[in-house]
Amino acid sequence: MELMDKTINRYFDVWLGPRDPRVKGWLLLENYTPTFIFSVLYLLIVWLGPKYMRNKQPFSCRGILVIYNLGLTLLSLYMFYELVTGVLEGGYNFFCQDTHSGGEADMKIIRVLWWYYFSKLIEFMDTFFFILRKNNHQITVLHVYHHATMLNIWWFVMNWVPCGHSYFGATLNSFIHVLMYSYYGLSAVPAMRPYLWWKKYITQGQLIQFVLTIFQTSCGVVWPCAFPQGWLYFQISYMISLIILFTNFYIQTYNKKASSRRKEYQNGSTAIANGYTNSFSSLENNVKQRKQRKD
Repeated sequence: MELMDKTINRYFDVWLGPRDPRVKGWLLLENYTPTFIFSVLYLLIVWLGPKYMRNKQPFSCRGILVIYNLGLTLLSLYMFYELVTGVLEGGYNFFCQDTHSGGEADMKIIRVLWWYYFSKLIEFMDTFFFILRKNNHQITVLHVYHHATMLNIWWFVMNWVPCGHSYFGATLNSFIHVLMYSYYGLSAVPAMRPYLWWKKYITQGQLIQFVLTIFQTSCGVVWPCAFPQGWLYFQISYMISLIILFTNFYIQTYNKKASSRRKEYQNGSTAIANGYTNSFSSLENNVKQRKQRKD
């Protein structure tokens, strides 16, 4: 592991310059080993968890889900507020901001972004709750890819570019997570489910976030400052991968569902014309919906 740390340091020193001394000794940032181990354990649980739960009853987790999602909603709101105020206090340049010219505001941004990095570790619980509740259909390639990569990426951000131009994506993502985790928290309460209508718009917001991040990152390439160019190119590439995966998720989840509903409606109309078949189908659907609401 020590050899891995030295190799990583040498490579990134060439690519991005020396590590930022301001985070030296901070929890989980001293070396890459803990982050790597957490990521491997996460992937092992993703692989073995559903196998372990296969012949077991799913856990409800309703109470802890409300608390967990409320906690992440409040943490995301805190990070969003602190990042916005820190950027304003430091007079950050939208087009390109280096990592050492914001004064005390830079340290404020660094402290908040450490919490952002740490939140990516907490968010592994999203997947673990899916496993415990046997919602394995929600453990998609997109879900695992996004969770496993973000913790690792932000370890490198915190060690080499912990402020400056790095603030933008984290700020947008914190705002989106306020909406997302408040939705998940409310959806854990069955009585609230009929009133939750904004899930589709969360995904749209995520896609807009990725596009805006690419635009803001590209500004640092076109109008460069002392911020490492290598990191800007990497961030653009990563955002493109997320746009591809989230767009596919959106199409599979919402466009295909809408198409399926149209077909069901057309089939239902035919059934009404032919007799009582649709009445039985409607009754069956109502029973299914009632069962789903009890979960």
